[in-house]
Amino acid sequence: MLNGAERHHGGATGGTGVRAVSVGSGGDSAVPASVGRGSVVKVALAHDYLTQQGGAERVALELLKAFPQAPMYTTVFAPARTFPGFTGRDVTTSWLNRVPAARRDPRPLLPFLPSAIRSLHVADADVLLCSSSGWAHGLEAGSAVKVVYCHNPPRWLYQRDEYLSGQRRARLPLSVLARRLERFDRRAARSVHTYIANSQVVAGRIMTTYGREAQVINPPRGLEPDGPEEQPQGVEPGYLLTVGRPRGYKNTGLLIKALSARPKDRLIAVGGEPADAAPNVTVLRDLTDPQLRWLYRNCRALVGISYEDFGLTPPEAMAHGKPVALLRAGGYLETNVEGKTGVFIETLTERDVLSAIDDIDSTRWDSDSIRTHASQWSPAAFRARMIEIVERAARG
Repeated sequence: MLNGAERHHGGATGGTGVRAVSVGSGGDSAVPASVGRGSVVKVALAHDYLTQQGGAERVALELLKAFPQAPMYTTVFAPARTFPGFTGRDVTTSWLNRVPAARRDPRPLLPFLPSAIRSLHVADADVLLCSSSGWAHGLEAGSAVKVVYCHNPPRWLYQRDEYLSGQRRARLPLSVLARRLERFDRRAARSVHTYIANSQVVAGRIMTTYGREAQVINPPRGLEPDGPEEQPQGVEPGYLLTVGRPRGYKNTGLLIKALSARPKDRLIAVGGEPADAAPNVTVLRDLTDPQLRWLYRNCRALVGISYEDFGLTPPEAMAHGKPVALLRAGGYLETNVEGKTGVFIETLTERDVLSAIDDIDSTRWDSDSIRTHASQWSPAAFRARMIEIVERAARG
């Protein structure tokens, strides 16, 4: 590991604080992780950055559960901004972690992320397992076999219009940087031994972008239905629910606009955009898992109109027995069974959004059948498949 890296550990009580320990250039070993049938493989993990609470971060947590002794490498780690499950784990960060703005949101520092991930080096590991949508796959693996669980090839390079929807100011700077970032991305892709795609959609993009075959392993539900629940203040049952970070391709603004014409139809937007001039829309952020679990349990339906590579929220809603209204595109096609678990929204228009909501409300749904359908995305099944992949990679 190169100078400038920092290693983080939880305190003795496993609290939210971390202490940073400078790591010299002498190298740092991956901790052996027990894998299947008593065999031992030295596994190291990597993730782009740990500064938010999204679906990719939930996948990274499941990888830590599958390989509990493995160290985690990442560019930036902000314990208070990501899931508490990372606190107390062996997390090594790059020099970029010393920049406060990076810990708030590393995306504006995009030109520095290739340098940051390349400043880390994994020594003495058999397998490096990267959870990546643009950066972690660039980590130097040393003699380890590099396996990448790809959430998507970088949107800002290959799906720029979707990624920058509603962000005109970012288009010019990104177009200037694109050639250099693409060189980094393609060089990183050439170093990958095995690609795992999170959906058929992403497997197709990996083939188109890199010319590589990818096995498909859907991500697990990030939130299990069994567990404590807490009612968010001021929220009563019977609303429509949408869950997603405030990104242009999530299209939350269109959903808010469509429902603003129906003041009696309440929408709870978790992590969404500000609800200007929409008194029937409530935006909630920084929720705990018990609060999110309560929201799933007490909604009428989940609505999703984003372009998702897979999309974790539909399986989560289905696990609570709730129907879904989803855009007929992307990973939603792999989870929603029309007429059994929900309906599709044909186009990104207010009319089609409202029509799909009407179809949801006029249909009698079988909650038990919906829950059964969702069982295929259990965390245990995901972990077992990833352990099998790592064993196979270690055997060469």
